[in-house]
Amino acid sequence: MKVAIPNNDGEVNQHFGRSTGFAIVEINSENRIVDIEEISAEGLQHRHEGLAGLLKNKGVEVVIVGGIGPGALEALESQGFKVLFGASGPIKEVAEAFARGQFISRRTVCNHHGEHHHHHEHHSGNCAH
Repeated sequence: MKVAIPNNDGEVNQHFGRSTGFAIVEINSENRIVDIEEISAEGLQHRHEGLAGLLKNKGVEVVIVGGIGPGALEALESQGFKVLFGASGPIKEVAEAFARGQFISRRTVCNHHGEHHHHHEHHSGNCAH
């Protein structure tokens, strides 16, 4: 199974739409990480269909994000990706937790520093759409 995580110098990029690269993590049937490949998404920021296509071509099934705007989320889900939310910290740790089945997705759209907003129509400013 392959999992994509937005990459910001080895940490999970909290703004999916602004990511310039992704870590593609390959997990084998024994729940071990066998490979982490870094790919560039340069020029695809805010072009959600392009990003979804890039990840699909890599054989990705699951996308783990910190925060994500509704537009990007819709583009990913419409392509059949499973999207998990609320990741932060080093990519390798997030990937390892996921591989062990210990990653818990917290679905918050446009989460700013731990505040839980469920009504994204009220957002303005620095949401990553």
